Parts: sequence; structure tokens; C-alpha cells
Amino acid sequence: MANLTEIQQTIAKNDCLNDSNTSFNNTKNNNKSDKDFVEREAREQREGGGEQDMAPIGGNPIHRSSSRPQLDVSGAAIQGNFEERDPTILLPNQSDDISHLALDIGGSLIKLVYFSRHEDRPVNDRIKKTIKERLGISNGNRRSYPVLGGRLHFVKFETNKINQCLDFISSKQLHCGGMDAHLWHSGVSNENAVIKATGGGAYKYADLFKERLGVSIEKEDEMNCLVAGANFLLKAIRHEAFTHMEGHKAFVQIDQNDLFPYLLVNVGSGVSIIKVDGDGKFERVSGTNVGGGTYWGLGKLLTKCNSFDELLELSQRGDNRTIDMLVGDIYGGMDYSKIGLSASTIASSFGKAISDNKDLEDYRPEDISLSLLRMISYNIGQISYLNALRFGLKRIFFGGFFIRGHAYTMDTISFAVQFWSKGTSQAMFLRHEGFLGALGAFMSYEKHGLDDLMVHQLVERFPMGAPYIGGNVHGPPLGDLNEKISWMEKFILKGTEITAPVPMAPPGTTGLGGFEVPSSRGGILRPDASKLNVGVLHLVPTLEVFPLLADPKMYEPNTIDLSNPGELEYWFTVLSGHLPDLVDKAVASEGGTDDAKRRGDAFARAFSAHLARLMEEPAAYGKLGLANLLELREECLREFHFFDAYRSIKQRENEASLAVLPDLLMEIDSMDEETRLLKLVEGVLAANIFDWGSRACVDLYHKGTIIEIYRMSRNKMQRPWRVDNFDAFKERMLGFGDKKPYQHKRALLFVDNSGADIILGMLPLARELLRRGTEVVLVANSLPALNDVTAMELPDIVAEAAKHCDILRRAAEAGGLLVDAMINIQDGSIDSSSSVPLMVVENGCGSPCIDLRQVSSELAAAAKEADLVILEGMGRSLHTNFNAKFRCDALKLAMVKNQRLAEKLIKGSIYDCVCRFEPAS
Repeated sequence: MANLTEIQQTIAKNDCLNDSNTSFNNTKNNNKSDKDFVEREAREQREGGGEQDMAPIGGNPIHRSSSRPQLDVSGAAIQGNFEERDPTILLPNQSDDISHLALDIGGSLIKLVYFSRHEDRPVNDRIKKTIKERLGISNGNRRSYPVLGGRLHFVKFETNKINQCLDFISSKQLHCGGMDAHLWHSGVSNENAVIKATGGGAYKYADLFKERLGVSIEKEDEMNCLVAGANFLLKAIRHEAFTHMEGHKAFVQIDQNDLFPYLLVNVGSGVSIIKVDGDGKFERVSGTNVGGGTYWGLGKLLTKCNSFDELLELSQRGDNRTIDMLVGDIYGGMDYSKIGLSASTIASSFGKAISDNKDLEDYRPEDISLSLLRMISYNIGQISYLNALRFGLKRIFFGGFFIRGHAYTMDTISFAVQFWSKGTSQAMFLRHEGFLGALGAFMSYEKHGLDDLMVHQLVERFPMGAPYIGGNVHGPPLGDLNEKISWMEKFILKGTEITAPVPMAPPGTTGLGGFEVPSSRGGILRPDASKLNVGVLHLVPTLEVFPLLADPKMYEPNTIDLSNPGELEYWFTVLSGHLPDLVDKAVASEGGTDDAKRRGDAFARAFSAHLARLMEEPAAYGKLGLANLLELREECLREFHFFDAYRSIKQRENEASLAVLPDLLMEIDSMDEETRLLKLVEGVLAANIFDWGSRACVDLYHKGTIIEIYRMSRNKMQRPWRVDNFDAFKERMLGFGDKKPYQHKRALLFVDNSGADIILGMLPLARELLRRGTEVVLVANSLPALNDVTAMELPDIVAEAAKHCDILRRAAEAGGLLVDAMINIQDGSIDSSSSVPLMVVENGCGSPCIDLRQVSSELAAAAKEADLVILEGMGRSLHTNFNAKFRCDALKLAMVKNQRLAEKLIKGSIYDCVCRFEPAS
């Protein structure tokens, strides 16, 4: 084992704050004296106080800011080779769930942003390292990101219930600054531990945080935080900004190169209007004391509401005409057309209260709430536009918890901006509207790494979450699973209408965005407050834009537009219908235990709740496409610890397909080149029939074995196909007339399903390309989805296939896939050094579809020398990427296994095939 100095030097060298890991690996240099030394040094560090400096290379001490998490190096070990440039350090005693925390403590609400780490997934390091070397991929500067592989969570509390916020922080040990929870509770604390906060409450409640949590509040400037948070969101989140007019929500793509200048209107208790000219360049140019606090304060006095949400809910049922004086009231029901005022325009808010002989109790609270909401919203909109006009700005972004995702509030502000600008300006809103200050405070930590993240490196996911109960320190990253299931069982009763999670303040708060299911409203989903679900941001700096896209800015992955009438309802019905079978497979994959059944039931309720939520408001989670729905289903499965629901089915189908592969390859090798190419493409299309995501294909499994179904499908594979330009692909590959055959340098094969699809379809096609001297990279899912093959599974499949084929064996050896494989080939003397390589890379996702704006760095590196892309399967070439254009040759192959999709997309029928070759754009 390395001694402490070596470990400290490596920490200093790599700044590997985020390389903590709960596993513990001994190195080859393990000996008792070194082990005793490390443990003694680590013990002295713990007992001697957290301020003791480490000694890096050269002896210069590292200053560890008290605002950063502290590392527990007890039991630390360098993983792998000591000579490696950037070795991984395993810190077995470092708590995985503890890192940065920041708050925005306003007069009305507390907004909290905190960071948690991802759990590492097992990888075959030797194979991956070999392939990386082959592709020329280095570790680069990944360790410059302390947030690498983590998540940002967003939570809110009412300020008058600040003790709930403190309990939440304490339960998750977010205040411990990286110290082990048991050490914190035993009194071994860091007196210098601080957490970042902004807003007036950062001063008001500083003593309370010190008393309750033992930490100091480090105050950050409120305006700095607001602007930093807004700039980050607008540059990094693809579907952050949107417009909202007459109930219609439309997302606006912001070009980060053309973001500045803009006007930021933050509507909290009061209103601040800020002109933003760049990162760190801003000026507060105006504001008003009439804001969210005015609405809540007057509303509480006039309606006796106890919470902001309750007041907003009242406005949903209000009629402001009973209390506001309209233009029509003054002009006998007529417009005042001469100056452009319609009869319905408000002439005076609360104006009728002057002439009506009524007392306060004679007016409905609902009407008062709506009138008050419109009065304040209109004024905010008008003042904002006038300031935009003053500085010549067209872009106005509104944020702050007054807006609250409330449709009528946004409509009212939008109407005011449109009215006063005569349509030349529009109001835009932010999905993370209330968290600008907290996010900016989070970014004030040293080396947080967020500034360097790009839009393609953030993935937003929407876990159902579990409510805060407290006491769970060492649970899974997404909350204790039993707690989560108990929550589902408590609030979503089997056999009744399923209600989606909506933001509520009392009586509790979840740890994943502040949502809970209202138990007092029956099955009714409130359309106002339900728009706040902002999800959890996964920070993945290793994701990149696929470099072979012809125009990444114009690329849209989804083929089906779910905003079209009937499309959303249809696909919701399909997914709901598939749910019982999926639950059965998921439960079976976990042995059918009572625990698995309970989790399966909870998953079904949770995913159904998501569907109900999106049916109520399709744009609730951002721009919605079919790919998003399918990924949401897979994420929900993983949330309830079903990580590979079709594992046993995939294994069975792989074994059956491998058994007949030798005969298939022998048959293919007996053909001439032209016939062979056609039969290989036919084989890919025929084998693509196996798809457990299709109801029609699931029914086929009752009609025979996998091999019988494959042969039946292949025998029916008659040209012409519904989409068929195979001849263009053949001419490109084999030449025609004066055209010579084109020799592709490297082909990327995006593979789909396990079993016959990969083994009898795509592997023989890959083999043909290898035979022709083309490097082949098999691109597969990083995580399981349905029966799709994963990058983790492919090396074993290739190793088995290579037992029967010298071409595959030599290519797999050249590509590093057989590093760990024990295979017996009759001709073991064949040299693989001259063979082109067969490699495997993961695509960076865990969905049946793929968004090429976010792929793994390994795939992006492999693509740089590729001149052929083959997309196979419905998810990757039809549901997504059917219209995608590439800078290289592209071949899209799929069997359509849904009647509606066949009719809409190719004007065909179920089981029709697509063979679409597109030369380089």
C-alpha cells in the first residue's frame, strides 16, 4: 500500500476531490509497515483537527478552504499502477453523499441547492483502457471537475418553517463538509466548516445555523448570485427558457454566443430589475417594492390564506370582474377603441370596491386573490418592458418564486409586455426560476467546475423521490428505497386515480425538488403549482456532441412530434399497456421475491404518476419527445432498483443465437460479394424483429423459438422494402460502372437488441466490413434498456462468436476485446497484428433511443476518423435520428414494429422495413 505522503502527493497533483469511492482495493505493494503508517497518520489527522495541512510535492502546504469538503484519507489506496499519470485514489471512508450545499434565504422562501455524487458502475478496465489507447483517448483534464459524475438537487422550504430546512440538512448530513457522519455525531467536528448562502436570511439566521448545525454562514452578494445562476442556466440548460401566452408554453433555444445583453427581472418578495452585459457584468437599473411579498401579505390579510400556494390556488377559481373596474364598466360595455382599449381591459384594480356597498366578507376570496395577482403581475410586466425600452433590450427573462410556474401569472406578465411593446418584445421565463440565487451561491465555491460545463454535459432527470423523514444518512443516493416505496403506498392508493407529484410546502418536503402528493385534494392535479418540477441535474462532463452531425444546431433527435393532436394520448396508451408485462419481467429478474414484487408495484405507480403528470402538462419536464418518455421509463425502473429487467431473457437469446451462428457464417461465405451484401442487410432487418418494447413482437414469442421466428422473418424478407435505397449503398460499397468501390476507413455500428439482432444480424455485417479492411466500432448502450445489448455485455458476446470465426477473432484481438477472454481457436497461430480492429464503445445513455447531442467521450473520439455510420433499430433510426443528417455516409436499418408509426412515418404497415442510405452531406 502507498504511504500517506504518496497519496497526499497524488491528491495534490490531481485535485481529485471527486474521486472518493466506497470500495477498497489493496495494491501489490501492500505491506504491514506501510499500512500501519497510513492508518497512524490518518488517525492523527482525524484526532489532531481538520486544519492540519497536507504535504504535497515540493513540501508546499495545500491551503484547504473551509468552504470546501474535507477529505478523509484513512484507509486510502492508489488503485492500479503507481506509475500511471492520473491514478484513481480510493477513499473508503469518505462519505459519498456529502459535498457542496448552498442556500438562498429570502423573506418568504428558502431555496436550497446541493450536490451529491453518482455511484460508480463496474467496468472492465483492461478492455476499456486498450480501446481508449487504440482511439487515442487520454484522461485529459477530467479531474479538474470536482462535480464530475454528480447531481444538483433543488429543494425549497417556507422561511417561517426554517426548522424543517435545518432538519433536512441535518438528516442528509449536507452541512458536514465531507466529514464522516459518525465522526460528526461523535463530536469530532470542524469549527471552520461553512456553507454558502445569499439573501437577507443569510444574515438573519446565521446564529440559528451555528446553533443547530454547528456551521457558519458565508454570505454571498445577492445580485452576484442571481446573475451567476441565470447565466449558468441560460447557457447550460437546453430547455431552460420558455414563453407562455394564453396557456401555451413554448421553449426558446438560447444561443449562448448571443445571450448578452438581457434584462433579468427577479420577482421575489420585492422586484429587482438587472441589466446583464456578461459574466460578472451587470447593473441593477430599477426595481419596485410591489412584488411577491406584496401579493402574499395583502392576500393573507384579505383572504386569511395561510400559504403562498393556497393563495395561488384560490386565484385559479377567481373572477376578477366582480371587484376590478373594467373599461366596459365605464363606457357602458363598449370598447374605448380610439385609444386601443378593449371593454375587458382593467381600468382600475379593485375599483368596484369603491362604489359597491359591500364589506370585505361580501367578496369571494377567490376573486380577491385573482384581482390582486393581476394587479401586481401587470405592473411588473409594464415596469420591466419600460426598462427594456430604456436600454434597447429585446430579451426579458423573469425569475423568482412569485412566478411559481403559475400559468396565469406568466400569461398576465406576458400580456403586459406584449401589450406595451406592441408585440416587439416578449417575456421569457425560466424553469429553475426560484433557484437563481441559490445556484449562484453554489457557484461561489472555489473550483466548483460548473463554469466549464456545456449544454451537452447536463442531463436532467425526474426521479419520483421520497419524502424527508429523517435519520437516513447511509441510504442510496436517491433516498432510502423502503421510504420511497412507503411514500408511494401512502399517497397513491392502488385502484384509485393516480396523482402526480406537485410542489407543496406543508406538511413535509421531499429531498428531490420539494414535491409531495397532496392527500387532501383527492385525485385532482392542481394545474398552477404543478409546473415547478425542475428535476435533478446530472453533471456529466464526459458527454460530448456527436462530431459527425452535419449541423448540430439544427439537429432534433425526436422524429415524432408529440404536440400533434392524438400523438401524446396514443403513446401514453402504448406505454401504459406495456407496463404490466414490464413489471413482470422486472420482478422476475430479481428472483420474484416479495421485496421485488413490492418494488415492482411501486415502480408501476410511480411511472403511471409521471404519465398522468405529463398528460396534464406535456411541457412539465421540458420539451417532450417520444425518446424522453422512453428514457423516463428506464430511469424510473432504475430508481426502484431494477437495473436490468431483461437480463435472463437476453442471456437465453444470446445462447440460442450463438449456437446457430457458425452455420449462418458458412452460408454467407458461400455467396458471391453482391449477393452476400444483400443477404447481410436482409439478415439485419430480419433479426431486428426481436424487440421486447413492441407489443406485436412480444406476441410473436408465443409462436415459436427465437431461431424459428428469425428464420420465418428472414424467409419473408422480400425486396423492395418500404424505404429502400439499398442499391445506392451497394454501389457505394461495391462500385458500379466507372465508379470504384469505396473503402471506408472506420464504421460506427449503433447496435440495438441482444440475441439474434446483434449475433445473427449486426455481427455478420460487422464481419463483412472487417473483411473489406474497414475498422468497426460497435456502439452500444452504457446502461440496460429493455432487451438492448450493452457495451458491458458485448465483449463476452464477441469472444463467444470469435470461437467460430478467425476474422472476428483477429479483429477482436486487434481491438483489445479479447484481453480477458479465454477462447479456444483451432488455428491459434494466426497473427492478428495485420487485422483491422473490432472495438466496442458505450454511447453514454441508457435508453432505447439516442440523442446525439449527448454521447460519451469515447464515442465522440471514435467518430473523428469514422466515415460510415450505421444506425440500427426503431429506437435509434426511426423514433430518433430518422431525419438526422451526417457529414459522412449513413445507413439506417430497421423493421417497423408499430402500426401507427409505420403509417405516420413511411405510409406503410407493421413489419415493413427501412433501408435508407444517405451519402455524406
